[in-house]
Amino acid sequence: MPLVTIRITREGTSADQKAALIRGATLLLQQVLQKDPATTIVIIDEVETDNWGIAGEAQMKT
Repeated sequence: MPLVTIRITREGTSADQKAALIRGATLLLQQVLQKDPATTIVIIDEVETDNWGIAGEAQMKT
């Protein structure tokens, strides 16, 4: 059973956009690895914008 986690910043991603990510990831696993979509789990993890950084610098939203 494949498990995919997609991490995005919490910046107003709509339910339709999340559904498209889930469909796309499921289709990719089916096409590339021949995984059964019925057993593919996709988790979208939304990270608050003040909880991450790049190049050693916090990326706090102002």
